[in-house]
This record gives sequence, C-alpha cells and structure tokens, in this order.
Amino acid sequence: MSLNRREFIKTATAAGIISGVAPLVRAGFKHKKYRTALIGSGWWGMNILREAIAAGATKVVALCDVHQDQLDTSAEEVQDLCGDTPKKYTDFRELLDREQIEIAIVATPDHWHALNAIAAVKSGVHVFLEKPTGHTIQESRAVVQAARDADRVVQVGLHRRVGPHYVSGMKFLKEGGAGQIGMVRMFVHGRGGAELPTPNSAPPEGMDWDMYCGPAPLRPFNRKIHPGGFRNFLDFANGTLGDWGVHWLDQVLWWTDEKYPRRVYSTGGRPIRGAPVLSTTGQTSDAPDSQVAVYEFESFTAIWEHRKFANNEAEKHRIGCYFYGTKGTFHMGWRDGWTFYPANSKSKTLHEDAQLQQPGGHSIRALWADFLRSIETGQRPVCDVEIGHLSTNLSLLGMLSYKLGRSIKWDGETETIDGDDEANKLLRRDFRAPWVYPQV
Repeated sequence: MSLNRREFIKTATAAGIISGVAPLVRAGFKHKKYRTALIGSGWWGMNILREAIAAGATKVVALCDVHQDQLDTSAEEVQDLCGDTPKKYTDFRELLDREQIEIAIVATPDHWHALNAIAAVKSGVHVFLEKPTGHTIQESRAVVQAARDADRVVQVGLHRRVGPHYVSGMKFLKEGGAGQIGMVRMFVHGRGGAELPTPNSAPPEGMDWDMYCGPAPLRPFNRKIHPGGFRNFLDFANGTLGDWGVHWLDQVLWWTDEKYPRRVYSTGGRPIRGAPVLSTTGQTSDAPDSQVAVYEFESFTAIWEHRKFANNEAEKHRIGCYFYGTKGTFHMGWRDGWTFYPANSKSKTLHEDAQLQQPGGHSIRALWADFLRSIETGQRPVCDVEIGHLSTNLSLLGMLSYKLGRSIKWDGETETIDGDDEANKLLRRDFRAPWVYPQV
C-alpha cells in the first residue's frame, strides 16, 4: 500500500528516524525514478520490491531469477503494480552488463549475497542487500571493501534497527533504564520433530539448478531446499543462527559500544531431527535443530540459543533478547514489543507495544526510505554494510565454533583467530568452478 507524504512522515516519526528522512523529503526524491533491478525475485525479494514501488521513486527495469516461472510471475505483478515492464534475466552478470541500473535489490539465497553485491557495486550500483552479508567471514568483508572502493551505498536488511519499539527500547537501554547490563540472552524457539528424508527429484521445468547452486557444492535438487528451505542447508546458508540470529545479534551490537567479542564458543546438534542425510535418492536438512553460542565481550557476555522443538511455553517470550541489568530485566521482542521487569518487585512493569508494518511484521518501508535518503545525501544508511558485516560475523563465528567443536579466540581488528590455523581456514571456503572466491 502506498503512503502519501503526511502518512509517510507520521510513520517515519513513529520509527524515530524522521530526522534522517526529512532531508530526503525536502530533496523531493519522489520526482526521481531510480532505475532498479531485483536479483532474486522470490517471496522476500518481491516483498522488498513492493515497498520500493510504493515509495514512488522506482522504475523497475529488470528482474533476475534462476527459475523462469518465478520470473514470469514476478514480472506480471510488477506490471500490475506500477505499469513497468521489466526485462527478465536468469544470470545477474548479464543483467548488470546490459542494463543501466542505479539500484539493485539482492534477495538471493545466502551463498550468493557476496558475489551479487560485489558485482553490483563494481558496476556503479547502490545495493539494498538482504542479510547476511556473506556465507563466510572473508566474503562478507570483501563486500564491505567493494562498497567502500566503489563509494556506493549498501543498506543491509536489518529492519529491526528502524522499527518504532526497537528504537524506543534501545533508547531506554542506552539511557540506563535497566542499569548496568552484565548479560544478554538471545533466543528463537519453535516446534518440530524428527525429520525423514525427502526424495530428490528433477528441478522444476525452467529452473537452472546448476546456477542456483553456483559457488556452493552441486547437490541433487530437492523441494526441501527450494523454494524457501535453503537456510537449513549449510551449503547455502548457516541455519537458524545465520538467519534469525543476525537480527538479534545486531540488537546487541546496536546497544553496546563494543564491536566484537574476544572469545566465542558454540555447541549444538540434531538430537530431535536426527542425523543429516544426503544421498542420491533423498535428503534432510543438515543445520542444527538446537544450538547455543556464547560470546564473551570485554564488559558482558551474550548468549544465543535456539530450538526447533518444544517451542517455549514455560517463559513469557518465545523470540527476542533479554538484557539482564542491575535494575531489572529488559525484553526486546518482536510482535510483543518491549517489556521491562524491575528487580524491585514494588516497582511497576514497563511495556511498549510493537508498531509493526503489517501483515509481515517488518519495517522494510522505513528502511527503504532511509536507503533513498542515503543515496540522496551521501550519508551512511542506518544499516550500513559495515554494520551488517559485524552482525553477520557474530553468527558466522558461532557456526565456525560449532563446526570446530571448540571455542575460538577472535581478533576483531584483524578478523583472524589467534594462533589457530585450523579455525582460520573456516573464515572462507572453496568455491565450485568457475566461480572465484572474492578477494579483499
């Protein structure tokens, strides 16, 4: 749904970002139509593109996807929404070579994010990049370097940095409302049970499965992977920690002045889903169904945990962060807003309801407005690529420790693991030919 100027300003004010958006409104960005392409035209990519169209500053010139049916469906929707007739591509390199675009939305599976974003900024394009910023730490750093070298705006989709209750809750924390924080606990829990293998099959007609796998290992097509299930396959993503975890780890980095932990340890496995299966006939996912990651910062400890079983009916909240302070416990949630539980039982519990963009419960509209403001003014966006990189790093460090089966000592300045050659090898991975791992 499109916003008029008055509604837009009201929404931005509620989100606590009006000071950043106001210059964009004064600059009259709605009179400028940015030539925009969507790379990865599936469910989430189209969610972002709809908001870009609704903002009134977008001319959709191209779509890219490895599945022709998805391309055709998305192109029809774009034409219905705004009258644009985007050209359709199955290879992002061809799109970037042929189309004179100004903005690229990158919403491909995680293992493609770095190569897509780097190619785009090197073509002189501003990028709205879905998190995480990379599948491994060194490719994520390469995205940051490429963006800086090209002097392009890269906004990462950490939309919880602009949602109204997140902004006000973070203000409460930073002003000492919960006292001195000594520990943060982040969590996402759900339901689930044992996982049986799903039969492999031929890719859908019109889908380039080899291109989908790209730099990742080529494994048989399986409907558990596409559409939508890739995050639970470690060839393509980093499980729940690499998905949900990036958002909540980012809340921690938003709150603290520390940029990175000094030590990380993670453990977990698949006690309920069972051992992973990858055969010529069928597959299961292979990401952990439960995991704990401990991040030791200089002045506090942060703990991530998730379960894909048992949900969390025993506690007040199923998703979010608990900040444990000397004045009480603060919960930063999603659909349940934020709540402060004072340590003094005689004091009143404080609460603010969530103000979410519906129906998805996200804040893409405000984040896109900030992206446009950054392009217009040359200022860093709210979720700049360096911010996205540091939050992505935390999730990837947790997965790295999980794979090693032991703790690691992290040097955040050099982005290396002190005295640990085995661990440092996991900061990157081999790419399947002909794809070449990006260099910093």
